[in-house]
Amino acid sequence: MNGSRTVLSPVAGQVFSLADVPDPVFSAQMVGSGVAVRPAPSNGPVEVRSPVEGKILKLHPHAFVVFTDDKAGVLVHIGIDTVKMKGEGFELVAAEGDRVQAGDLVVTYDPTAIAAAGYSDVVPVVLMDSKPDSITSTQIGSDVTTGDPLFELP
Repeated sequence: MNGSRTVLSPVAGQVFSLADVPDPVFSAQMVGSGVAVRPAPSNGPVEVRSPVEGKILKLHPHAFVVFTDDKAGVLVHIGIDTVKMKGEGFELVAAEGDRVQAGDLVVTYDPTAIAAAGYSDVVPVVLMDSKPDSITSTQIGSDVTTGDPLFELP
């Protein structure tokens, strides 16, 4: 049972602190507080699912924001510097403006394409515009499956 305040993992993998993300914007929490997930190794496309119920406010191949009914924007960013791939290796399943349930498929990506481009496929999950360290997660250091709780919205 998912309360509307629970942010779920968009991918399976290992949860770690934003401070350890190899990108200054995320590690300094300039976009907001949250956690990151290092996706489990995969031989095929990785499915990235909505972490919350709401409306897709912004959708790019490498990132999307879901805006909850109580006005929280949750950013899922697939990889670091993957914007430079210009959509190569990504496939949009949902559309900007769509209403999604937590767990709905939004994007798939090819992890080998990201690796071949020399980028990390780490997935930061961030509450937009939140104060640094305002999100805490008991999952840091643990492995999660897609849909496991990551953190609660304040």
